[in-house]
Amino acid sequence: MHYHSFSKKYIKSIFPILLMIVSLPVFAQNTAPQTAPTQPTTQPQVNPSQISNTQAVEFYNQAKGAGMSDMDIERAALQRGYTLDDISAVRRRLQQSSKDNTQKDPNRDKVDDTREQDDKDELDDETNNERDSTTLGRARQGRLDRTFGSSFFGRSTVTFEPNLRIPTPKNYVLGPDDELVVDIYGNAVDNFRMKISPEGTVKMLNLAPVYVNGLTIEQASERIINRLRQAYSTLNRPGSGTYSTITLGNVRSIRVMVIGEAISPGSYTVSSLSTAFNALYVSGGPGRNGSYRNIEVIRNNKIIRKIDLYRFLVDGDLHDNISLQDQDIILIRPYDTRVEVEGELKKTGIFESKPGETLKDILKYAGGFTPEAYTELIQYQRNTGNNFIIGSVDSTQVGTFTPKNGDIFTVKRILEVVANQVEIRGAVTRPGLYPLDERTKTVKELINIAQGIGQRAFLNRALLERSSGDTQTGLVAIDLRKLINNEIPDIVLLPGDILTIKSVEDLKEFTYLSIDGAVINPGAYYYYKDITIADLIFQAGGYTEGGVPYRIEVSRRVKNDTTGLPDSQNVRIFTLNVSDNLILNEDDQKFTLSPYDIVLVRKSPRYEAQKTVTIAGEVTYPGTYTIVNNFERISDLFPKAGGLKKEAYIQGARFYRNSELVALDLATIINKPNIPANLLLADGDTLYVPKKSEMIRIQGGVYNPSVMNFDKNFDFREYISQAGGFTEMARKSRAFVSYPNGRTHRTTRFLFFRSYPQVEPGSVITIPIKEPKNEQPMSRGERLALISLFSTLAITLIRFL
Repeated sequence: MHYHSFSKKYIKSIFPILLMIVSLPVFAQNTAPQTAPTQPTTQPQVNPSQISNTQAVEFYNQAKGAGMSDMDIERAALQRGYTLDDISAVRRRLQQSSKDNTQKDPNRDKVDDTREQDDKDELDDETNNERDSTTLGRARQGRLDRTFGSSFFGRSTVTFEPNLRIPTPKNYVLGPDDELVVDIYGNAVDNFRMKISPEGTVKMLNLAPVYVNGLTIEQASERIINRLRQAYSTLNRPGSGTYSTITLGNVRSIRVMVIGEAISPGSYTVSSLSTAFNALYVSGGPGRNGSYRNIEVIRNNKIIRKIDLYRFLVDGDLHDNISLQDQDIILIRPYDTRVEVEGELKKTGIFESKPGETLKDILKYAGGFTPEAYTELIQYQRNTGNNFIIGSVDSTQVGTFTPKNGDIFTVKRILEVVANQVEIRGAVTRPGLYPLDERTKTVKELINIAQGIGQRAFLNRALLERSSGDTQTGLVAIDLRKLINNEIPDIVLLPGDILTIKSVEDLKEFTYLSIDGAVINPGAYYYYKDITIADLIFQAGGYTEGGVPYRIEVSRRVKNDTTGLPDSQNVRIFTLNVSDNLILNEDDQKFTLSPYDIVLVRKSPRYEAQKTVTIAGEVTYPGTYTIVNNFERISDLFPKAGGLKKEAYIQGARFYRNSELVALDLATIINKPNIPANLLLADGDTLYVPKKSEMIRIQGGVYNPSVMNFDKNFDFREYISQAGGFTEMARKSRAFVSYPNGRTHRTTRFLFFRSYPQVEPGSVITIPIKEPKNEQPMSRGERLALISLFSTLAITLIRFL
């Protein structure tokens, strides 16, 4: 029994709900199906909320396997004491579960996997058979999963499950296992359910059975009411006050066969309300070779309907979605003709064609052309049985051209060009693209629609670019002035023409002026006619602090006039004065600038920014001081700072310029200000006077590099002794002493005597270290060769003596 059909059945019906609240021993009871249900006599043993959906499916299958019908299961549940409220609660749970099962249907996943595997097999087959055809391989690349309609059956979110909660269809034919619900109301009240027996009858109350098999619900109702009138004589008679309605309860299950080219052919159990589309869906739809347009419904060995799914997929026509009956067969025939369409169509892929259909029908199934499609000519590729050929179909043949199996039709895209376009560029009010129509047939009309030429347009010549038939572009020169004045005939425009009108500035080299010096924004500026120096200074933002309006220099290129110029001079120099504060003055207007003039604005000769120096450390008034004139020197700083403090160590004073230490003897500078070491002060100089240091540092090639106190009774050698003496790698002759003021004295040598530098407080004694020599030891062969050499020399010397 097919899992999918059962899952749809038990979820939508009431009987599996009741099943969850009974136990298997109850399923085995043999309950008479025609007896009216009795009131529950016992309390339920299991709470319905404690039964899972999985247990419900398992119980239902076991009960059906024991031979129980749906009515038997319901009756057994009522006898166990369960109420209608219990049934309603479980019904809501299973309705929610049915939505999840639809999305996670394992059979639907299996169908999807089968379709995917079929597509892979088709791709492998085509690849092996078409390996030698590059063109065909490109044309058929990506064909799989593109058959029109396959995606509809491949979606697990789509379902054709019949709706059981609808009014009874008028044409529904009753059969065994259908349930009828009789409701009597009015002067008499009664309600009971009747299940059609395998013999096709129903039995009510104590009356004789009524045969209803093969009847519609209306026909069966008439027979049942006639039989009920034996118990209710005035039933449904006018004015009697006693009435009855007969409706369809639970419907029966039927078995149908899906055979042929289906994804999952086989036998399926479905609801008696199911249609042909329900059965096609549960079987996965047509397979790789299945037809979507030749599906037969066979009943009693006769074809009762041929289904064309395209009528539903394209037009939404459900005419072929007929109701199924027990033992119906759905046969999916192999397809006869399939063609592929690609390119500028709303839907591309593989479509099936029936005999008598044309390319126009295929284009209809594909949704028609896109807005960018080139519809005048459609190309196709066709298999002749021996090779492939290509052809084309024009727009007049679409309605008569018959596709053949395997054809590939391609709809190309229109060209990315505008057929009736002209363009105007340059010195017009509105340059751009314009259509070539009744308003723009000529050059003058094009200029007018562009709202005329600009004020600075060059009227002596305009150019019209025109493409000729040999793909080359030609130029047509136009005297624009004469054309505007109607002195020459107008020129008719052609598609693609480009009219270019230059401005006067376009035909001149870019001209500019340069200004530099004491202005806020020096640089290059556009040249304008009659511009003056004051105008240019104004454009440059005015004078900077210190700039003066006199002795302004203008240098000018010599173009033609060389009168009074020496042969070696190629520029003219003008020195001018300009009104202060850039006030307009007639004198300023007398000298106008020329293109490429360079204007230099001077600063006041005595204007300069303040310069400062800093003195810190052991002075009376440390801080920053201004350099008064350009002749102040280092020695002039001490009087400004109030002199040295008692603890100042002038021998260790350090002087910095541009953040670098300058080695100077400040003590000598103070005592002898006239010496060259007394430097002129510069902006940013720093002088630091420290306190006297009591320490000496010894580093480098000694056994114990260390810091020790200064002792005026020690000389250089005694400090070395305090540090453990020289190491074997020490370079004694290179030893030197660095003093706090940045000066350095090194060891000197005269004949066999060394003179070591004097050590002062705060000094650093440095003993350089020899570089280690990387001497390679002699190999054994080298030693043997050396011994052999000395032996030979010794023998030779003995013989000589």
